[in-house]
Amino acid sequence: MGLWRNSYNTDRLTATLQIAQRIYSLAREHNEVAELIGAVAALAITNYYLGNLEASGQYAIRGVELWRSGGAQSTTEEVDVPGIACLCYLALLQRHSGDITSAQATIEEAISLETDLNDLHGLAVALNFAAAFACDEHNLVKAERYSSDLIELSTRHGFALWMAVGIIYRGWVRSAAGNRFEGIPYIEQGIRDVRATGTLGVSYHLALKAQALYLADRSSEALAAIKDAEALADRFEHRVYYPQLRRLRGVFLTAMGADEAQIEASFCEAIRIANEQKSVLLQNRAGTTYAEYLRQKASGSGGHGFRLPLW
Repeated sequence: MGLWRNSYNTDRLTATLQIAQRIYSLAREHNEVAELIGAVAALAITNYYLGNLEASGQYAIRGVELWRSGGAQSTTEEVDVPGIACLCYLALLQRHSGDITSAQATIEEAISLETDLNDLHGLAVALNFAAAFACDEHNLVKAERYSSDLIELSTRHGFALWMAVGIIYRGWVRSAAGNRFEGIPYIEQGIRDVRATGTLGVSYHLALKAQALYLADRSSEALAAIKDAEALADRFEHRVYYPQLRRLRGVFLTAMGADEAQIEASFCEAIRIANEQKSVLLQNRAGTTYAEYLRQKASGSGGHGFRLPLW
């Protein structure tokens, strides 16, 4: 599991998947429920970021079922509770299926369970996802609350990674609320601090930075940030981010008045990949943005280059 965690943060995910599969094989040999939950959690997480959402969902559901059934006492101390880790990824997958209400209820349950169990690192993970959900829904009140909780928890317990992530969310909230000059430096500092922990795949955080830059009317810089995010996603095989990154690329190209073929290719690629990954959420989001682009282009309301909504 230690090897898997290191690979997950520093290597290509196809290599990480091989380790997760080896863990699963060992867990089945040992026939210990706690080990099996850890193994399916590793498979759920790795498949999620690879964009294999259907497989990820099957493993996440299996992990939650095994954990809820009881008898999962482990002789090995884990970084966090694997069953609740599966619950967090189940919430992510519920969002991709378009069931936002269930996803919110599931992540709130994970936060409550982690609090009751005093599983502090696991609580940080759950707060991270809750903050990400809030950002994605442009819910500034919740995003501020979850990011503040994450920063406070990380300060008390020395979680350098989650402190940095909380700072990124705080910066995003500042930017989305209109305080762009304060928000962007927060995000940039947070990304530097995340990288300082040895976590190299920051595509999602770069996408948040790109959104903040776009809101500050710095579309060319936003596009550069998205290109950096895409390069990192390619390097580490974080394919789950592809639809959103392609969609944002199209938004920024539109604002810059770029070649129509480039813009349409970005939106069409976002829709195609979302369909392949079977993400209803990202299909709808990319399709809606593309439809708005076509509407504004047909009306000629924006002239040469016009702005599309981020959410």
